[in-house]
Amino acid sequence: MMALNPLDLALNALLFITPLIHLFLAPHTKVEESFNLQATHDILIYGTPLGEGAGEQLAASYDHFTFPGAVPRTFIGAVMLAGLSQPIVAIVGFSAAQLVVRAVLGGFNATCLLVFRRAVDGAFGKATGRWWLLLIVSQFHLMFYLSRTLPNMFSFGLATLASAFILPKSTPALSHARQKQALLFLVLSAAIFRSETALILATTSLLLLLRRRASLSSLIPLLAVLSIAAVLLTTTIDSYFWQQFPLWPELAGFYYNAILGSSSEWGTSPWHYYFLSALPRLLLNPLALPLIGFAIWQPATASAALDLVLPNMLFVAVYSVQPHKEARFIFYVVPALTAASALGANYIFAHRTKTLLYGLVSLVLPLSIAAAFAGSAAMLVLSTLNYPGGDAVTQLFHLTQQPASPSTSQIVSVHADVLTCMTGLTLFGQNPHGLPLAHGIPSSLAEGHTAPLLIFDKTEDQDILSRADFWTLFHYILTEDPGKITSGQWKTIGIVQGYDGVEVLRPGAQAANEDVVDDRVDPEMASLTPSILGRGAVVQHIRTFIRSLTGGWYVGPRMAPRIHILKQVALPPKPIGEVTAL
Repeated sequence: MMALNPLDLALNALLFITPLIHLFLAPHTKVEESFNLQATHDILIYGTPLGEGAGEQLAASYDHFTFPGAVPRTFIGAVMLAGLSQPIVAIVGFSAAQLVVRAVLGGFNATCLLVFRRAVDGAFGKATGRWWLLLIVSQFHLMFYLSRTLPNMFSFGLATLASAFILPKSTPALSHARQKQALLFLVLSAAIFRSETALILATTSLLLLLRRRASLSSLIPLLAVLSIAAVLLTTTIDSYFWQQFPLWPELAGFYYNAILGSSSEWGTSPWHYYFLSALPRLLLNPLALPLIGFAIWQPATASAALDLVLPNMLFVAVYSVQPHKEARFIFYVVPALTAASALGANYIFAHRTKTLLYGLVSLVLPLSIAAAFAGSAAMLVLSTLNYPGGDAVTQLFHLTQQPASPSTSQIVSVHADVLTCMTGLTLFGQNPHGLPLAHGIPSSLAEGHTAPLLIFDKTEDQDILSRADFWTLFHYILTEDPGKITSGQWKTIGIVQGYDGVEVLRPGAQAANEDVVDDRVDPEMASLTPSILGRGAVVQHIRTFIRSLTGGWYVGPRMAPRIHILKQVALPPKPIGEVTAL
């Protein structure tokens, strides 16, 4: 194997550096990512109990028995993440465990993209591979989601490997071997993580049949054996973790979402959503779709481009029948469609001296990639402001993590409302010390631990929330609406803001949702105004700085209050254990 030159090494490094930048700037998660993240936390903390009483131990400690979700999900991804993350967490400390877990997933997906890039190099040449890499890393959504613990992102890596192995290889024997491996990855993806990738398996198999690279007599037995093995794997592991025998989670999810149509409860979109909205946003570069069309039209690249485009677009077309649509559901097609764009870009650039049009497009191509990078950076900045729950939890820890005095309880009780839980509260965030918890309460305090321990309650039952005695149990409350707190004496000690659009300010205009109190005029009012904390405070400082440079002009994110951090003036008289009793 030839050594890579410095340019290729630098480009390959971008596949890993870019998602890491997204991870560190947006470390918090949303509720749809929670299952795999919480499951990984529980495996790291409690391990996998075996033998007599294993079921009771799982039920007493694992989060999914308390919050099972609408449908069961597989534990296989969480088991793999926990196993790979554990030695790193042991070195860096449990406080960084969520970042480590997400970085491991992002690293896996980036490695799969690197395998795809090398497959593109081998099939179409290094120049095409370089165009592909520049196009892919300048896309916002894919880089942002590579490290997010959604079932889609476990499937994404497997589907990307499958796409890489389907590309033409140097010898027929190697091509045949890689083809079998590609089918294996797609079967694992569909049976274990995301059932919709069975459609990609079907369209890929159809391509192999049409290109006479496989026959029905060879495909059917192979797919049958692989499917049985995948189903046995997931039912064995997931029946144990869920304590339901037998259980095939993805079949349950398919029945719930596709057969019963329950996914429509989360919203519906028109049939053309993926084609007219999602794909242009995912590919981002304004020349991406025209380049795909050119690659299909140009005879020199038509056959290769059609092999890349047809199976994936057929998947998107069939999947468009499903009413509930989200862009992340079709991430799997992005590497192959970007490769078709790269074929068109490379052909035009290689022939830039042939015609004036090719020369002009060759000048615009680097500019379009630079514009995509700039757009991706802007979207990343705005997206970091969409996790007020995680931001609020971080700020609360900063406010409370001073050493406890002998007269102060080490246990601090906190109620987190629905918005907080949906936008960033995770078990890793609740438990930065890595302590075993029994029903949310530490079974033992860490030796030498002096700072207060925050114990979170996530009650959603409106009957319980309406009881006056419920609120007397807490030291702090994280809430979107303080007006819902029906008893107790509370003081707002901080407000966490979230993204609320883009605003344009003229000189002298006041920013939205920014209460300005001049302490020189009314120092008492200034002391009573709750502080803006976290990302909102950062935006406030940046806005002030920009306006000082521009004479008062500002264009940037508009922030609005999302989470109020309330502190009870009188400490809760009851022990925290009574929260769970309610």
